[in-house]
Amino acid sequence: MSDYTYDLNPVTRITAHAVGEPGKRVFYLQARRERELVSLICEKEQVRALAHHINQLLEDIAEKNPLLSSSDDMLVLASDMSLEEPLESRFRIAQMGIGYDAERDLIILVMQGSTEEEDETAPTARFAATRQQMRALSEHAAQVVSKGRRICGNCGRPIDASGHFCPQMN
Repeated sequence: MSDYTYDLNPVTRITAHAVGEPGKRVFYLQARRERELVSLICEKEQVRALAHHINQLLEDIAEKNPLLSSSDDMLVLASDMSLEEPLESRFRIAQMGIGYDAERDLIILVMQGSTEEEDETAPTARFAATRQQMRALSEHAAQVVSKGRRICGNCGRPIDASGHFCPQMN
């Protein structure tokens, strides 16, 4: 019996994507194992940090394990990274951790949700994926995050389609 509410170990597919217009997007981390599809809502900054930490972990793995084929790690899957339907979130991610299972050569993501009640157990999910799947996730996630609103060069705040009040220009 798993200690996780949702345990996709290993996944057959994993992606991060956003739904909606820039400034009003909802970000998802989604994984599939056979027939089980798990979608989790997350914040844009969580997706940005995940992409960064995946790259960092892959670099660390390559440094510590020079016998692992780095060419395998660089192979990016040319698969469709869009979200699958039905898009029903199981929970909103409050905390996320990343690690490496050297025995199985899998990268592990562990997510925990938040709870309404103090005595309620927070939902959890574990996704285990290959280095290739995680490299593809990282590159795709970085692209998704970059497609947001432009940032004002003066104040660093996002610029909406309707315009922007810049306090630095006052």
